[in-house]
Amino acid sequence: MTRNATDTAESLDTMIARAAETAVAEIEQARDAIHSVIFGQADVVDHALLTVLCGGHGLLVGVPGLAKTKLVETMGTVLGLDARRVQFTPDLMPSDILGAEVLEEQADGRRSFRFVRGPIFAQLLMADEINRASPRTQSALLQAMQEHHVTVAGQRHDLPRPFHVLATQNPLEQEGTYPLPEAQLDRFLMQIDITYPDRDAERRIVLETTGIEDVKPVPVMTAESLQTAQRLVRRVPVGDSVVDAIIDLVRSARPEDAPKEIANLISWGPGPRASQALMLAVRGRALLQGRFAPSIDDVAALATPILKHRMALSFAARADGETVESVIARLVTRLG
Repeated sequence: MTRNATDTAESLDTMIARAAETAVAEIEQARDAIHSVIFGQADVVDHALLTVLCGGHGLLVGVPGLAKTKLVETMGTVLGLDARRVQFTPDLMPSDILGAEVLEEQADGRRSFRFVRGPIFAQLLMADEINRASPRTQSALLQAMQEHHVTVAGQRHDLPRPFHVLATQNPLEQEGTYPLPEAQLDRFLMQIDITYPDRDAERRIVLETTGIEDVKPVPVMTAESLQTAQRLVRRVPVGDSVVDAIIDLVRSARPEDAPKEIANLISWGPGPRASQALMLAVRGRALLQGRFAPSIDDVAALATPILKHRMALSFAARADGETVESVIARLVTRLG
């Protein structure tokens, strides 16, 4: 390699390092800004922020009243995104989300169709209580989530960039809900379970949200800086040992490749999209924590939110009291 080529490579590495440091600083500020509004849900905030940082979509699962909606609203403000909310109900139609063509009459008497965009044309779409809508309406999101465009009346309409769906979901055992189809669940990078806050966090919630002044989120990033960080995530180097751990873990969650003592517990397992999601997520988690290379610990930490909505247990396993989380935990221990 010539001296000029060496100098160019070094200057490129320096630029990447500086860009990474700037992105890490902005991400840390965004996390702090979200935590100033959302109390006692550190892992939930990190996972939601990580989902967007990786360019994916997230499914927030929890009973009502755990600040799922507040979290998404706060993230939209902090990340500087054009955010919109759709409240899913049983009578919601696909056109209520995607938009529809309307017939307009001009002043000269001529008539023409005009496409009126729906709320999906946003950078951050909050699909609130997505499992309360019918399967027909739920499926309207499939093309948008995967291909970043929608087709209405045979015409393609591109969505803004970046585009993210953060959907909230009530537990399926609650009355009036419809399970999401497996094909749509697979489009979510991560399932983020939200549990009740601990006593100290709930005390803070009670004291700080019932006074005269309410804490308001402030913008920290912009859509452009977020996209820069998203591109940076894809440039984070991943060692062969981490790549092997990802592939081994995902393949071991499939009935045909699972260890003998676990194979009969799994009805169906994750496909290659899970490996892709885990690869992106470990890179993003490293960056979120100020590191520039992921480790096997990142794989273990993200195994459950990445895999749990992409696999199902057999009837015998459920009858024995097994859960998806417990099976994943057993698979993680084999990573070494």
